[in-house]
Amino acid sequence: MREIQITDLEGVRIGNAQDDEAKTGVTVLIFDKGACVGVDISGGGPASRETPLTSPVTADNPINALVLSGGSAFGLAASDGVMRYLEEHGVGFDTGYAKVPLVCQSCIYDLGYGRADVRPDALMGYAACENAQKNHPVSGSVGGGTGATVGKLYGMERSVKGGLGIYAAAVGELKMAAVVVVNALGDIYDPEHNQKIAGLLTEDKKGFLDTCQELYKLRERTELFNSNTTIGAVITNGRFSKAEMTKIASMARNAYARCIRPVGTMADGDTIYGASVGEVEADLNMAGTLAAEVLAKAIQDAFSRTDQ
Repeated sequence: MREIQITDLEGVRIGNAQDDEAKTGVTVLIFDKGACVGVDISGGGPASRETPLTSPVTADNPINALVLSGGSAFGLAASDGVMRYLEEHGVGFDTGYAKVPLVCQSCIYDLGYGRADVRPDALMGYAACENAQKNHPVSGSVGGGTGATVGKLYGMERSVKGGLGIYAAAVGELKMAAVVVVNALGDIYDPEHNQKIAGLLTEDKKGFLDTCQELYKLRERTELFNSNTTIGAVITNGRFSKAEMTKIASMARNAYARCIRPVGTMADGDTIYGASVGEVEADLNMAGTLAAEVLAKAIQDAFSRTDQ
């Protein structure tokens, strides 16, 4: 596996837009020639739009864009702006009367970090598409990661900043990229060194507590701080069907288990899209294994900037 730039993956452009004061934003992935997309939804309360389009039992039409945003379910309005932008550029499924852009979206809950009354809307979605024209994606507290936080077992006051992570790698001709918004209940680790890099703060906020160990102290049924969702996408130039991309997305979920502890709780709502934008022949098992490696690197990248 060798590291590459995400812009080395042809067929996808990434753009961000955000409200830095209100602490929320949008990340859009535009597929120039459409993408074959599957999805793995492991969260109990995902805020999503048009995800049935990724099902192997629905029509095999290419997806034009994926949207990752803040705003909880309110943020789904961002796709209206993405659809308007794509329609203006002649992109979409031709129904005979109009071209209808096919756009899937997932949102994180970030209403408790900045302003709860300001959410991503159509204007912000449109602006993210304009930014995608530059195709100079950056990670950190930008786009859909602007309002992301982690380590929230004891509420926002003892959490730390999350963000948007990006990473890409290649094995031979096969390229794999990951874009992820890390907004988790649990702590974040570098699995290679088993080192915690973000998470639940101590009361004096000078160090970290272990969220797993703190969770074990909850002997009775407890309502956890239910505002956590890690959402992302793995994108490849490998040629795979919707069913195969769904499997690759499910294998990529191993990255969550490696990097986020605990993960998959009732307070987490997690989604991973898998998108194929190329024609490279590759083994499904190898591609899924690579997707998990790349997504794990992207999760760590969300915390690599010191100015968050």
